[in-house]
Amino acid sequence: MSFLEPTLENFQKHVSKLKHDQEPLWGTMSAQRMVEHLSEWIDLAMGNGGDHKLAIPEDKIEKAQAFLFSEYPLPKNFKAKFLPFDTDHRNDRLRSAITEFEAKWADFEAFYTKNPNFKSMHPSFGELDHKHLLALHSKHMTHHFQQFDLV
Repeated sequence: MSFLEPTLENFQKHVSKLKHDQEPLWGTMSAQRMVEHLSEWIDLAMGNGGDHKLAIPEDKIEKAQAFLFSEYPLPKNFKAKFLPFDTDHRNDRLRSAITEFEAKWADFEAFYTKNPNFKSMHPSFGELDHKHLLALHSKHMTHHFQQFDLV
């Protein structure tokens, strides 16, 4: 399977097709909530958004991280236990959520330019450097854009 290149331009290209009332092909997130969820991932990637602990055994980290560079997609209907469920919208509308993501993506790029060796703790994959985070974002963005039939 091929995955989207994790760039702001790719995000903008695909999310421009998203409608505020668009129903997902699976799962329960609204279109706006999905975009907000992707923004939350950026917070996690920069070490913000809470003190996340490793949720898998340490001896599984190598295999979990290898998955990020595999041809296998993220599973549908996966429930990450470390994420809040049924969260209310943070933004007043979809366009605001998209603008929030765009700003956070710029922050993400600037952060890793200034901190190229920073590693972020991801509960399901362990400590991830910038290269691993981009691989995860590629799968994550592809997964949610497929969820809303944008790719």
